[in-house]
Amino acid sequence: MLFDDPAAALQQVRHIYDGSIAYLRECMRRFVAGEEFTEHVRACYPFVRVHTDTVARADSRLAFGFVAGPGTYETTLTRPELFARYYEQQFRLLLKNHGSRQNVQLEVGMSSQPIPIHFSFAEHDHIEGNMSAERRLLMRDVFDLPNLATMDDGIANGTLETAPGEAQPLSLFTAPRVDYSLQRLRHYTGTAPAHFQKFVLFTNYQFYIDEFVRYGHEVMSAPSVSDEDQYIAFVEPGNLITRRKGLPAETEDALGAALPRLPQMPGYHLIRADGSGISMVNIGVGPANAKTITDHIAVLRPHAWLMLGHCAGLRNTQQLGDYVLAHGYVREDHVLDEDLPLWVPIPPLAEVQVAIEAAVAEVTQLTGHELKRVMRTGTVASTDNRNWELLPQRTPERRFSQSRAIALDMESATIAANGFRFRVPYGTLLCVSDKPMHGEIKLPGMANQFYRDRVDQHLRIGIRAVEMLRALGVDRLHSRKLRSFTEVAFQ
Repeated sequence: MLFDDPAAALQQVRHIYDGSIAYLRECMRRFVAGEEFTEHVRACYPFVRVHTDTVARADSRLAFGFVAGPGTYETTLTRPELFARYYEQQFRLLLKNHGSRQNVQLEVGMSSQPIPIHFSFAEHDHIEGNMSAERRLLMRDVFDLPNLATMDDGIANGTLETAPGEAQPLSLFTAPRVDYSLQRLRHYTGTAPAHFQKFVLFTNYQFYIDEFVRYGHEVMSAPSVSDEDQYIAFVEPGNLITRRKGLPAETEDALGAALPRLPQMPGYHLIRADGSGISMVNIGVGPANAKTITDHIAVLRPHAWLMLGHCAGLRNTQQLGDYVLAHGYVREDHVLDEDLPLWVPIPPLAEVQVAIEAAVAEVTQLTGHELKRVMRTGTVASTDNRNWELLPQRTPERRFSQSRAIALDMESATIAANGFRFRVPYGTLLCVSDKPMHGEIKLPGMANQFYRDRVDQHLRIGIRAVEMLRALGVDRLHSRKLRSFTEVAFQ
């Protein structure tokens, strides 16, 4: 069916998807009950497609919302109840930038891409646990299971090669790839994907999470006001929801419960009604975790993500507690070498850099040379070797000096590089917690005092930076620097 109304197109997507999911769930219910099926059970994702015959260009100032040239473009879609606002925005932009001048319409239909049965389960369904091992083994004969061949990142990596006559991608992620990541997010963060907000803070220390939880509950304890853009809820692992004082409880609140143990990378969410609040994730230590979580959060299409954490200061002029605003990265973390070659530069994004610096100035009440005294802008080196100090012949020190690095950590370059790869605006503000090259290593007493003095301020800077980025608006925040030669239309 063809549409020139984005809301009507979205409604058709919902109709197709809901019908497919209802069919799969009903067949799965009968399968669990012991019914034998003589035919394979299959239901498919909806798709959206556009076709244009003209080389007429959209506004060259745009970062997304248009196709690269004449041809057919399409993508499969999933979870319209979760992505409704996002899908409708993308549909509206395509029609706005191509429809009136080029007579482009949106075509919505059922694709030939099967929905894996595991991706059809409702949020709290665990019906497969009621089956015997033998019965679970029979599932593959009756239902479609996840197929990794449909979930790779060839589109985002720029390595996808379509056959002649085949439609070009309209989105960075296919529906199965999105569903796969939604499943992983529940597993790693202990919270439902629906709670994730459009601005994400990452940290490598639990101290920041403790402060974010304190801040979240403090905000929730303040009476609700009429401003519709206020924070309305705070969500913790286990989908434990605290509503803003004065706001009524909702049905989903009863489904949450504190977890007996935290997941690998616990997530916390300060919710706004329009989804533009703040999510914070403790990624722990190491670039592998940083890649894992950003691989999956990327499918939610956040407006920006920022790294707030601790680092080793590499310059003798730095003091413990000084800030480092990254404007370049030395990538020795290796986890993205196959997806994003090392020769690809990771540029600083002006809008993010300006917001972070302004937030530091506002929170610290420092300006000019005094601000430069406590915050240095420069290159951050990220390594996958936590014990780099033990390498012989001082080779790391030589490389750091040659790269002009001013700080070292294990996660920032990965988060920035994956932001670049997935077209998510990124930034890094670190705090110097030790200076191992200058004999100042972390000692328990020093560390505890440092954490007490700096974590609250650092977090407040990150939150203020997000507020500034939010005020910019999506159109200004998403940068053309992140577009490839033949970029997909969806943001």
